[in-house]
Amino acid sequence: MTRLSVNINKIATLRNARGGNIPDVVKAAIDIQRFGADGITVHPRPDERHIRRSDVYALREVVTTEFNIEGYPSADFLKLIREVHPEQATLVPDPPDVLTSNAGWDTVRHAAQLKELIAEIKSYGIRTSIFIAPDPAMIEAAAAVGTERIELYTEAYASNFSHDRAAAIAPYAAAAAKAREVGLGINAGHDLSLENLRYFTEGIHGLEEVSIGHALISDALYFGLENTVQLYLRALRGNVDPA
Repeated sequence: MTRLSVNINKIATLRNARGGNIPDVVKAAIDIQRFGADGITVHPRPDERHIRRSDVYALREVVTTEFNIEGYPSADFLKLIREVHPEQATLVPDPPDVLTSNAGWDTVRHAAQLKELIAEIKSYGIRTSIFIAPDPAMIEAAAAVGTERIELYTEAYASNFSHDRAAAIAPYAAAAAKAREVGLGINAGHDLSLENLRYFTEGIHGLEEVSIGHALISDALYFGLENTVQLYLRALRGNVDPA
């Protein structure tokens, strides 16, 4: 069964727009778990434009499911995850000034760097995942650097879904097959939504986890947070096709 991890960055973005502590990201995480989500994801960035370092420490006290911290593996990031000790650290090749994640790792070019980083993170007792495009060669190289999982970067799938869903998912199915062949767990995230989630889940065998933030929090403005979490869980588990 594919697990749902909810990225709460956008809740922090809304809070930061006004100042104060409304909405409260800690309460949101507690509620999202109570509504049935299987994990909480955050992606702190150096400018703290949404999730702050202080949020990450506070969330560790209340996340009782899986805590997934994403980010570029800088010295500050490594210090943060060492101290917070999430269940999973997802390495993303983001420069500090990007608006959102926009590329996967080149695991061939950065093999030596990734191998060293992953060994360090594993020494903390934390599972690693690498954000990666659906390229079988990159996935094979990811296995060689020692990561336990990959996170398939699904923007291309989401962008092409409405035009030709079979063509959109084909490279991801091939990538997932390669991941299973080389012994990697499979996560996925970026622009997954109620429209395209069920088809993706059904087409990607062995999909362990999806991380969804922007679409889910946006849907919650219309449907309410509890109902929206339930809608995504139902889509994941094949009970409803919102499309």
